[in-house]
Amino acid sequence: MIILPAIDIRKGQCVRLTKGDFSQVKIYDKDPKKMAKRFEEEGASFVHLIDLDGADSKRSNKELIKEIASSLDVPVQVGGGIRDLKTIKDLLNSDINRIILGTMPFRNKEDFLEAVKTYKERIVVSLDCDQESIKINGWKEDSKINLFDFVKELEDLGLTTLVVTDIAKDGMLEGPNLDLYRRLAQTSSLNIIASGGVTSLEDIEALAKLGLYGAIIGKSLYEEQISLKEAILCSQNASSLV
Repeated sequence: MIILPAIDIRKGQCVRLTKGDFSQVKIYDKDPKKMAKRFEEEGASFVHLIDLDGADSKRSNKELIKEIASSLDVPVQVGGGIRDLKTIKDLLNSDINRIILGTMPFRNKEDFLEAVKTYKERIVVSLDCDQESIKINGWKEDSKINLFDFVKELEDLGLTTLVVTDIAKDGMLEGPNLDLYRRLAQTSSLNIIASGGVTSLEDIEALAKLGLYGAIIGKSLYEEQISLKEAILCSQNASSLV
């Protein structure tokens, strides 16, 4: 299982939100590029970048994210406000390896289907869930669609990689929803990336033993509850036992 350190960018700065709430934002570093380089030096094999201003064309951090991707020797996956083929093409023509789509599969399905067909494994879908219900548009809307039903649809489309976030756990430093990821691992052949609440080496070990593809770590790194080097080593050791 790979560990993906997360960098959430708002107004050009590295921040973290609690449960996706913009009123609960904490700035951790004013230089996301420096943070990304640090993660690479600490052994990251993939970096997870989110543009929290992405849905606002006047405040988008797209050019900064391109700079970060070009400065690294490891691949990056990028999400945040990406809702059309033009933006996907522009980003994938830079040094960005994978694009993460959250709202687009629900709001612009035609372009989403074309994106999966054209870019294949370079397209990742991110599903944010409350219990088994998928939330969209920055967690503000309930899609009324069941998580497990939609995962099966994505699998049938040929998608390869999926990020699943338990909203109740995100930014809470309380540990991930292991029951949710266990069920996903048992019912889907997709590469599942766990997101939300990964706080300790015990959490990482438990997720790795489920046979997941990856785990995103954010707030616990910034709050120094866990080090990236330790997390990577723990994941490698636990994965070797699966």
